[in-house]
Amino acid sequence: MSDTNGTSGLFIVIGKQLKILRERKGLTQKEFGALVNYGPDAISAMERGVRTPQPDLLEKAEELLDAGGLLREVVPEVREEMSKARTRHPEWYRNYAGMEAEAVELHHYCNHAVHGLLQTEDYARAVFAKRRPFLDEETIEKRVADRLSRQLLFERRPAPIVSYVLEEVVLDRPIGGRRVHMNQLRRLLHVGQMQNIEIQVMPTATEEHPNLDSAFNLLTPKGHGQVAYTEAQGHPRLILDPEEVRKIADRYGIMRAMALSPAETRKLIESKLEEL
Repeated sequence: MSDTNGTSGLFIVIGKQLKILRERKGLTQKEFGALVNYGPDAISAMERGVRTPQPDLLEKAEELLDAGGLLREVVPEVREEMSKARTRHPEWYRNYAGMEAEAVELHHYCNHAVHGLLQTEDYARAVFAKRRPFLDEETIEKRVADRLSRQLLFERRPAPIVSYVLEEVVLDRPIGGRRVHMNQLRRLLHVGQMQNIEIQVMPTATEEHPNLDSAFNLLTPKGHGQVAYTEAQGHPRLILDPEEVRKIADRYGIMRAMALSPAETRKLIESKLEEL
């Protein structure tokens, strides 16, 4: 199978099978998700074939939905496609993508757009569609699927500790148009309710700022020390030097202290939704 069409084709078929079996059992996406420890958004994305159905979910679904071996039979193929998928990211990104998937802590500063792990499908598609030079449709859909598949780390058990500091302008920029923008704000409210995730906003009116530079990510891979990742104009940088990482982490700590609290952030997002 090809990395794009073959893989998505397999997952689309599995997604349709999951939906038929779930509905045959009379379960809603929310009810089924609760039984397999996944959120309804994740179940919906898997049923549409835009997120990878994890082997552990298929094993549980096999029993819960009385699939008669239908789902268990495809687990080896899913594992094979997941292995291939690890090479879909550009070579420079693979080390980071692997660490992100297994990280026990992730912290992000965003200054121009919603972070990829928080993006809705339509928001992600709008981001890639406006890239210059233009991407072809096949590449856009592949990148959207890859981005959504990364969001499965939110469903991991044990759950990683995750935090965000977003510049207020990120909430105001209507990428994709009004409908997409509104759904993206709702997505932030939904994710912000998760016990292991905190979202904070840095108000535009803030006079002082410890980081007037690029966005960055801080993550702690399982069994390793914290690392940092930055990217500017297509030039990525994975930072492993402890002293450099410490300086970025120090700036992030100051920003978290200066930003609105998660509760204040929620109220701000709700007020912006009401104004749209």
